[in-house]
Amino acid sequence: MSRFSSNLLIFLLIIAIQLSACQAQTANPPVSTIIGKNETFQPTVSPTTTPKPPTPDGLFVDTTQNLGTVSQYVYGTNYGPWIAVPAGMISEAKNAGMNIIRFPGGAWGDQNDLREYQIDTFMAFCQMLGAVPSISVRLHNGTPEQAAAMVTYANLTRKYGIKYWSIGNEPDLYSKEINANYDTPEYNRAWRSIALAMKAVDPTILLIGPEVSQFTANPENNKKDSSGRDWMAEFLKINGDIVDVVSIHRYPFPKNPAVSVAINDLRTNASEWTDILHYLKELIHENTGRNIPIAVTEFSTHYNKAIGGDATPDSLYAGIWLGDLLGRFISEDVLIANHWMLTSSGDQGGWGLIGRGELRPAYYAYQMYKMFGKQRYFSSSKDPDVNIYAAKNNPDILTIMVVNLANEDKTLPLNIGGVTSLINTQTWLLDDEHKAEFLSDSTISSNSQIKLPRQSITLYVMKLP
Repeated sequence: MSRFSSNLLIFLLIIAIQLSACQAQTANPPVSTIIGKNETFQPTVSPTTTPKPPTPDGLFVDTTQNLGTVSQYVYGTNYGPWIAVPAGMISEAKNAGMNIIRFPGGAWGDQNDLREYQIDTFMAFCQMLGAVPSISVRLHNGTPEQAAAMVTYANLTRKYGIKYWSIGNEPDLYSKEINANYDTPEYNRAWRSIALAMKAVDPTILLIGPEVSQFTANPENNKKDSSGRDWMAEFLKINGDIVDVVSIHRYPFPKNPAVSVAINDLRTNASEWTDILHYLKELIHENTGRNIPIAVTEFSTHYNKAIGGDATPDSLYAGIWLGDLLGRFISEDVLIANHWMLTSSGDQGGWGLIGRGELRPAYYAYQMYKMFGKQRYFSSSKDPDVNIYAAKNNPDILTIMVVNLANEDKTLPLNIGGVTSLINTQTWLLDDEHKAEFLSDSTISSNSQIKLPRQSITLYVMKLP
């Protein structure tokens, strides 16, 4: 214990007190079901294009067409040693619905050596939140020996059983930020040597990479090295045989830092994510011959610290946009999605689900999805500004998430295939007046007209007859 500073001892004591204080309130699973478990969540990896039957006008759900398991790791976030959940917001962090936490998020892990006590503190934090950990080891100025030692400490010495590991962060930016001559061959050699050293220690770990920045559906826009080689394609060619999860980062705005992002920009951007995921699946299969699971390990509306605008990360519309993205991630069988980030304490601006003393609308988007089912069913919308996502929690409980991205209210028919009688329904709403709030119990029938407020997420929880 003598190697810990007095400040660290105080911090760990605070964590222990918070853990004890929260025990009576938590509905999270015990730590034995989260840390050290051997199973790994693996959703169905679907082809890029799924045949779809003819669908009626308006909104449609087919309760007979099961499309596979919803990965619970799409509900994830980033965290790191440079931030902390405010003391008065610990309960809110516990209830955020974060099932996987990436640590340390961002470039911190390539700029600093992660210490053993920091892993211990992070694991205590994951225990408190009931979340699965994902660790990033250092690539820049890191070595295979250091990475192997970290896996040894975490999984052999401490027996944490951490499954998900990544190596470095946004290597396509190294040439600008670290070394002007850094290129894809150097990166792929370094990544592979570290990966093999980590696997030699614990062959059961799953490797995430390459964590490239600003990935898009347009290959011309994606990052290239000084010789014109595509960072993602080259990684897949060289390391596609050993990577377990292919990861990207994406912050679509601001495209022009001098121009504020508008609500219409976010609404237009939402559909781009489906194209991005389709293209990435095609690129993976083209270069590896495999269908490898996908992770979006950093995403938000902005790559800067914008705050207080109509479409900045702390805005209502950013929360609605996020609700639509989560539905798209689920529809495309994304394995892991880590929003940037859990909290915005300090100088982090509008980033974060939790502010210094307030909850952002993005936080409430996750509250809505805490009630969403775990088996995805076919759904479709004929309205370009309204998207619908459906899942069951069991054969009798159907959950339908409807996102209205438009600036005006909508009234649309909801057709539920396979159901002919009245359905007992609970309705929940996130909009400018409701924070993921329960509205009413009611009964509706298939092909009922439903009213969707402007810029809203509506959840229907239905007891099927």
